[in-house]
Amino acid sequence: MTEKVSKLIPLPVAAVAGGTAYRVPRHPAPVDLRLEGNEGASPPADLFGPLEATLARDYPSAAALEAALAQVYGLDPAQVLVTAGADDSLDRLCRAYLGPGRAACLPTPTFEMLVRYAALTGARLDQPAWPTAAWPVEAMLAALRPDTALVAVVSPNNPTGGVATAEDLRRVAAAAPQAVLLVDHAYIEYADVDLTTAALALPNAVVVRTFSKAWGLAGLRVGYTLGPEALITPLRRVGNPYAVSGPSVAVATARLATGRAEMEAHTARVRAHRQVLTDALADLGLPPSPSQGNFVLVRTPRSGWVRDALAGLGIGIRAWPGDPNLSDCLRISVPESPADLARLCAGLRATVAPEALLFDMDGVLADVSQSYRTAIRATVAAFGVGVDDAAIAEVKAAGNANNDWIVAQRVLAARGRAVPLAEVTAQFEALYQGDAERPGLWTREHLLLAPEVLAGLAQRLPLAIVTGRPRHDADRFLQTFGIAHFFSTMTCMEDAPAKPDPAPVRRALAALGVASAWLIGDTPDDVRAARAAGVVPIAVRAPGDPASVDGRLLAAGAACVLAAPAEVAKLLG
Repeated sequence: MTEKVSKLIPLPVAAVAGGTAYRVPRHPAPVDLRLEGNEGASPPADLFGPLEATLARDYPSAAALEAALAQVYGLDPAQVLVTAGADDSLDRLCRAYLGPGRAACLPTPTFEMLVRYAALTGARLDQPAWPTAAWPVEAMLAALRPDTALVAVVSPNNPTGGVATAEDLRRVAAAAPQAVLLVDHAYIEYADVDLTTAALALPNAVVVRTFSKAWGLAGLRVGYTLGPEALITPLRRVGNPYAVSGPSVAVATARLATGRAEMEAHTARVRAHRQVLTDALADLGLPPSPSQGNFVLVRTPRSGWVRDALAGLGIGIRAWPGDPNLSDCLRISVPESPADLARLCAGLRATVAPEALLFDMDGVLADVSQSYRTAIRATVAAFGVGVDDAAIAEVKAAGNANNDWIVAQRVLAARGRAVPLAEVTAQFEALYQGDAERPGLWTREHLLLAPEVLAGLAQRLPLAIVTGRPRHDADRFLQTFGIAHFFSTMTCMEDAPAKPDPAPVRRALAALGVASAWLIGDTPDDVRAARAAGVVPIAVRAPGDPASVDGRLLAAGAACVLAAPAEVAKLLG
């Protein structure tokens, strides 16, 4: 037993109490499919109905909901405590039963807030590892001490999805009769076996459940605790007397009375989709841990990239950068909607197994800081306006600026000069193309991606170009630098509407005969076009652009901003 104890992982109180507040680290890209919070499906709108009666000046009472829950579980109302979400229940349990000179025994990894609440009491934390799907009952038994006052069982476990058994509960309850056995069943509706009845048969166990997950009421913050009256009564003393608002109590009571069939249909769909997602991840070489929650956990050394790339596609998943136990983990909530599931699976394929690489030309393949950018400056100067590269970059970063003729016209307009586009274009082209007397600015362009790098990429994946250049200019650049043979297809200005319209990106995908790809571009227009086409948007800061454009690119939805386009080779892994 001494050898096993020496392997326990201590967590000093200061690591939590004096650390940072709870925060989910998120990518700055716009996300519309949120799969990092494990919320259930939204309830029907008519559930909220008329709530005027609950908004009275009187303090709220949860007695009616506690009575309804007591009836569901065959308990006395005194054995039920309604709280502000399951978190409130966990906090009360820690404050009521832990403190200096006492210990909490909970495996790791497990629900983060439970660890925080326990540490804040000044209690010792004994944390045996939970490396597999099965609850580590032997390690937990070995960690029990005479001063163990609380044993936590989160089943299904967050973030892994693993579960305990009724026999696990009985063994621990018998081995530590002096301790409260806390059974956190926040996700139990998604599991195969509900341990509530088995737990309530034990004299020292309490069960914490919630309306936040399967019942779809996360925003209302309603949880509850079930257990012997002697264990529940202290919990009423250590928390706020009116913890749950009147409207929240009213909606949760109505949901309990009328929503069971809908909730069960929801959990059945999630369980089916969980298997589909599990299979899809396994096919991509990312087999998740067995899960009985409404989420799956994946371990991969590329967790940061997968999270960022999916954010680039508008899909949010949970990661733990910097966490010593979970830094290589991703938790993905299972979508209930078939369309959302299909979108997630397609996003994962595009992220992990792209079928092609698409390149913008200007700022990515071609250094245009002395050609197109100079042409813009000289064009506006010809109409009596001065402008620097930073101002041009700002116009491009604002979006809908894929055409440099239009960029030049906008710069003029912003400085009070309304010049017809035809005149701007003629002046620009005269400078860029040149004539017999002076070389065109196109001769100042340089290649940003070495031929040997392109050759290596082309050996791995088909390459294509999606550019706003006229085809003549694009072909001339490729021939000048001898790189045309690396690209299977090219979409130019004449072929499709300009980015940010996704049409040119989709045209390239169709020409290649692929469904998933990455696009490397240097403007928000490139990023938005890629996202709209379901292609992972990777940004690169073009030569001459200020560092401030990075934030614009990420806010537009870029998965990342590369320092140089050659870094895409490393990103492929």
